[in-house]
Amino acid sequence: MRFRRKKDDISDVDMSPLIDMVFILLIFFMVSSTFVKDMKLDLERPGASSATRASSKVIRVYIDNQADVYIDNQPIKLWAVQGKLRDMLRTSTNKSVLVITDNSIAVEKLIELVDQCRLSGAKDVAVATKKEVG
Repeated sequence: MRFRRKKDDISDVDMSPLIDMVFILLIFFMVSSTFVKDMKLDLERPGASSATRASSKVIRVYIDNQADVYIDNQPIKLWAVQGKLRDMLRTSTNKSVLVITDNSIAVEKLIELVDQCRLSGAKDVAVATKKEVG
């Protein structure tokens, strides 16, 4: 026995909900992708190829590869740097600080030390390597 289909029995698939869903997904991914941004800090560490002698009037702050901080060859904790520098800058005519670092120091520690120097009232904070200082 053969079954014959009538032309009226053919069911069509409605594509408009599918197209709507594709556009909604497209809009969702476009909006959500704009909120994702990489927080990146481009920091160029000084190289020793541009070595120039630093001024002797600046206050020198040393940070070694174990993140130990020294001011006037005396070890000091990072949280105490701001108070010590504030006292030293009061008597200094040149309100500049030179942070002498090593290439192997973590960037977070270096940034934290530079922030402490700026919070102490230093007008200029420079970063140098040991080879540049001489």
